[in-house]
Amino acid sequence: MGQGASPGRASTSANPGARAGLMLISPTLTYAVLLLAAPLATVVIYSLLTGGRGQITWDFTFANYAEVWTGPVYRAIMLRSLTVALGVTCVTVLIAYPIAYFVSFNVEPSRKSLWLFLITIPFWTSYLIRVFLWKVILGYNGVVNSGLMGLGIIDEPLQWINYNVGALIMTLAHAYAPFAILPIFVSLEKIDRSLLEAGQDLGESKLRTFWRVTLPLSMPGVIAAVLIVFIPTIGDYVTPDLIGGGKLPMIANMMEVQMLKVNNKALGSAIAVSAMFVVAIIAVGFVLLNRRFLGPQK
Repeated sequence: MGQGASPGRASTSANPGARAGLMLISPTLTYAVLLLAAPLATVVIYSLLTGGRGQITWDFTFANYAEVWTGPVYRAIMLRSLTVALGVTCVTVLIAYPIAYFVSFNVEPSRKSLWLFLITIPFWTSYLIRVFLWKVILGYNGVVNSGLMGLGIIDEPLQWINYNVGALIMTLAHAYAPFAILPIFVSLEKIDRSLLEAGQDLGESKLRTFWRVTLPLSMPGVIAAVLIVFIPTIGDYVTPDLIGGGKLPMIANMMEVQMLKVNNKALGSAIAVSAMFVVAIIAVGFVLLNRRFLGPQK
């Protein structure tokens, strides 16, 4: 009898702990449902409704998705958004890795916090102000053109350095560089330095040791940096509008046009869901291709 009653007593004694755990996670769960799941579900439902200019009817249809995926304008804008996001990601990671490597391997431990502090200084100013500064730098009468003309290198301002994809990539890479530096730095800091010494003791050069030891072990940080930069970049709205001068709209700008100006919330929601789907596929595919770097470290 005593043994038969023990499961019941164990179950009863476990209930207070379960209730306490539920109370601990309930605020976070409520926050996630109200501010994440509910808006996302609303956008998905809107994307399946029949809508026009300011009118929404509860007739479910896939016509909005058909227009997004077959319309040449939407496909061109999605391709431009992917091109810009991939370009920004590549440039940002290529800039961030040497900086993170220098701080991790060449800076004294007592000064690393100071360097990280200096890296985060751009966050002290508004993102909008930083974008405006790049517009001033690359503008027709901006710093670059004025400097080149003052040195006598050019006779008239260059027009191709602004309002193009290159300017977008440069501006966004500067804005998201700290997001890439920090995860790469953390990953480099976790590398056991004795592994590098062992590689060099076995006759490997520093470059080969970096290629065969340091880079593979730091790939989790690189992958994190890629995802952190790529996902928000593809949905950036301010930079294409300011640096691109409205001539190079990206997918977020098209959503704004459909949602606010055209007042076609159904089509705008379909664009948003399609963009999320594309980003999710690319992100998951990239993680799966590099899962050997993200696996448990042995």
